[in-house]
Amino acid sequence: MTLVKAGVVVLDCAEPEKLAEFYRELLEGERTAASANLVEIRGADGVRLAFRRDINATPPSWPRPENSLQVHLDFLVDDLDEAERRVVGLGGRPVDTKDAAGPYEQRVYADPAGHSFTLRLLPGTAPKQG
Repeated sequence: MTLVKAGVVVLDCAEPEKLAEFYRELLEGERTAASANLVEIRGADGVRLAFRRDINATPPSWPRPENSLQVHLDFLVDDLDEAERRVVGLGGRPVDTKDAAGPYEQRVYADPAGHSFTLRLLPGTAPKQG
């Protein structure tokens, strides 16, 4: 019998309602629980995130070294340009990391509270032509 049934990533922030709404819209999900200090959502694909009120929360400064990364989320997308328009339209902002190294095509953003996340292009599923 499995003791742990599921996991939830929890982000500390000053305004959990606003941050939950950003991610709910981005992930096309639903709010599943809320209290005075915690809001939880579930994305359309089942990913679960929660946002906990911390009036002293300090946004990460990543990629600058003076503050830790704290947490990092990766979201897989079919179209980076379309996903970027959605992120920016919801209040997120691109983060210039000057590091495009790696096996995946990806872009880094900050949510409205300053947490970083990556949009990563899903690997192609169609066979190469030619």
